[in-house]
Amino acid sequence: MEQKSQQDYLRAIYTLLERKNNGSLGVKSVDIAQFLGISKAGVSQMIKRLSQKGLIKSDSYSNVFLTTKGLGLAKRITHNYRVIEVFLKNTLGYNSPDKLRQEAHKLEHAFSDALIKRLDIFLHHPKKCPHGDLIHEK
Repeated sequence: MEQKSQQDYLRAIYTLLERKNNGSLGVKSVDIAQFLGISKAGVSQMIKRLSQKGLIKSDSYSNVFLTTKGLGLAKRITHNYRVIEVFLKNTLGYNSPDKLRQEAHKLEHAFSDALIKRLDIFLHHPKKCPHGDLIHEK
């Protein structure tokens, strides 16, 4: 469960950084809490764990930054999640944005990288997810 939560945080941080005009300023822990729908205290605990693992850095102003190691992992996790979203929408016909997110979230933790690679090929390497976010190469 811990690893799933860490992946959720990394994907949240990466997505929030993508949405900012200047990601070099980091993201606020309060924004992470809002994105994930959890308390700021819960975010603070996970930030400490991710920092200890060398995946993120944070400053005294509650700004959170991905390290090089964290960025690579976050890109992979986000890529996988978005490819699954495309599959669910385009192949299985999931049209509800909320249902799409819920199902993709469940599946992202269950699919292996090898399966995602095959899914990516099957979908002809989609460039955007159903919400319009870019699907970057891993």
